[in-house]
Order: sequence, then structure tokens, then C-alpha cells
Amino acid sequence: MNDTLLVTGQLVVGLFLLVGGGELLVHGASAMAATFRISPLVIGLTVVAFGTSAPELGVSLQAALTNNADVAVGNVIGSNIINILLILGTSALVTPLLVSSQLIRIDVPLMIAASLAMWAVAADGNIARWEGVLLFVALLVYIVFCIRKSRSEEQKVVDEFAQEYSKSVNGWIAILKQIALIIAGLILLGLGSNWLVDGAVTVATRLGVDELLIGLTIVSIGTSLPEVVTSVVASYRGERDIAVGNVVGSNLFNILCVLGLTGVVSPTGINVTEEAIIFDIPIMVAVAVLCFPIFLSGNVIRRHEAALFLIYYGIYTVFLIAAANNPDLKERFGSVVLYGVLPLTAFALFISLGKHLLGKNPPDASFEAAATSDGATAVRSEPPAHKSPSESTDPE
Repeated sequence: MNDTLLVTGQLVVGLFLLVGGGELLVHGASAMAATFRISPLVIGLTVVAFGTSAPELGVSLQAALTNNADVAVGNVIGSNIINILLILGTSALVTPLLVSSQLIRIDVPLMIAASLAMWAVAADGNIARWEGVLLFVALLVYIVFCIRKSRSEEQKVVDEFAQEYSKSVNGWIAILKQIALIIAGLILLGLGSNWLVDGAVTVATRLGVDELLIGLTIVSIGTSLPEVVTSVVASYRGERDIAVGNVVGSNLFNILCVLGLTGVVSPTGINVTEEAIIFDIPIMVAVAVLCFPIFLSGNVIRRHEAALFLIYYGIYTVFLIAAANNPDLKERFGSVVLYGVLPLTAFALFISLGKHLLGKNPPDASFEAAATSDGATAVRSEPPAHKSPSESTDPE
């Protein structure tokens, strides 16, 4: 009994330290970036996306260094699936999301490409150091691309990010305070990741389940809490580009930074199980691909599409738990997904995309139609002032 309480406390405190550390890191790093005149749009899509992915980085590095590679891999895969199906689904359920940023729309194909790259480097069962280096170099190229592309972004999108991330600090005392926040955040991330990984491995051992399953569920849900807060609150405020950009940017950082650095520091690379290669990574890729036609269809994520995301995440989670006790279930479930769920989803997306192309509505008109059909007041993403709840959410 005492051991159970100890492990539970270890998990809870570890999650708390991770979330707190990530929050301190985001605040300190974004303020420092603004002080050095970095564009608020770049801060939102890179610095904040990295900060919200910092718990995943801490956990994956700790797991790899302690020979718990399944937790590291499961953490990245699970977090990317959660970011889209659970977080983006919840955000779009709060209010339909208009994706007006050209940069974010470009990021979606990049996210798909990164997901396919992860599948490719993991296909032989090991992500070697040189492959980790390639992933991390791709991240650096992406950051440079973001900086250059942000200069030609639409003004209303720039204003939205400026409202949230342009708070600079003045004076050495204020700057030192932000540096202290960053250092404190890193310390909390280190402690939290250590406790969470130890607790997760203990739980997996006692329950007799794979560490991969723990990484896909408990660990990934916990490390995704910063993304939940950032995207759902941004959606509630009507800051739709921030809500979507945080998810897409975080997924890119999870693969290119978290997995890349983990592969670099791991002495023998990251071992990837056959189960992850033939099932979990393909699911992650499919979820990333799912975003493309939805974003393309009028650049709007509608409520019924958000509900579809949440239903899929529920099915995936229930299956993971059930398959832990019945390994044969995974093969049967894969057949159901391949021959049932995916064709029906493709058909629904094809109809939705066809309606958009036939109607040839501009993005704003598509958003107003989506919001009206969902029973919402059509509100465009136009800062500069925070909207009140009655203006940014449904009147229901």
C-alpha cells in the first residue's frame, strides 16, 4: 500500500514539476526573445512550441539515458497523436478554428513529412545517432524558414501573435529575472522528468505491461498538458492561429528536436519495437495526414470534424488498454481501421472537400458558414483586444 502511494505520488509530482517547469521556460524564453526584437510570430511558432514540448524532451532524454527507450518513443508518438486528436479536437469544439495563417498551412505538409521521416528512420528498429543529427539539423532549417517566412505573413496574423507574445522586458534586473525563470524551468523539467520516468517504469513493471503502452498513455498525456492549456485557452479567446500553430509546431518539435536530440545523446541510438513500427507510428502518420484535407477544406476545422477527432482518440485509447490484455486484438483492430474506419473517414473528408471546391467560398466565408451551421456566432480571428467569453464562444 505504501509503495503504491509512493509511486502514485512520484507520478503526480513529476507531472506537476514538468508542467510548471515548461510554463516557466515559456514565459522566460518568450520575454527574452521579445527583448531581443524577435518577431512575435516567430516566438509563437518556435520558442513557445519548443517550450510546450520541453516536458517531452526532458522525459525522452531521461528515458533514453536510463535504457527505457520504449518510454521515449511512446512519449513522442503518443504526444503527437494527442496534440491533434485530443487537443485540436477540444479546441475546435470550443469554437470552429479558422486557419488563416499561410505559415501554419505550410507547416501541415512539413508535419506530415516529419512524421514520414520518423517512420523511415525507425523502420530498421533503431534510430541511430547520425539519424538523430539529421532530424535536429532539419529543425534548424525549419526555424530559419519560419523567420524568413514570417516577414511576408498577413498583418492580422502578425497582430494576433504580437498581442500574446510581444511583452519585452527592460533593464538588467528584469532580464536577469527572465534568465532565472529559464534556469528554474530547466531544473524543474530535469527533476520532473526523472520522477515521471521512474514512476512510469515502476507502473509498467507492476502491471506487467509494455513500457511503450505507458509512454503512449500516462506519460504522453502528462507531457501534453502545456499544449492543452495553450491551445484551448487561445481558442476560447478567439486566437485561432495560436491554437492551431501551437499544435502543429509542437508536433514538429517533438519529432525533429525531442526525437533528434534523444537519438544523439543515446549511446546506442533508440531501439524501436516492431509493434511501434507496424502500428503506432503508422497511426501517428495517418493522424497527421488527416489534418491536410480538413485544413484545406475552407481552412476551417468545424465542430463535427473536431468531434470526429475526439471519437478517434477515444477509440485509440480504449484499444491500447484492451490490447494490453489481448495481443491478438491489435491485429483484428488494425483490419477494422484499415477496411472500415479509414475508408469512411476518407469518404466524409472527400464530401466535405468537394462541397468547398464546388462552393468556392473564400476562407472567411467558409468559416462563417461553418460557425453558423454549428450554431456559433461567426467570429473572425482579428485582435488586437482579447475577446470576452461571450464574443469568442457560442451563445448557447
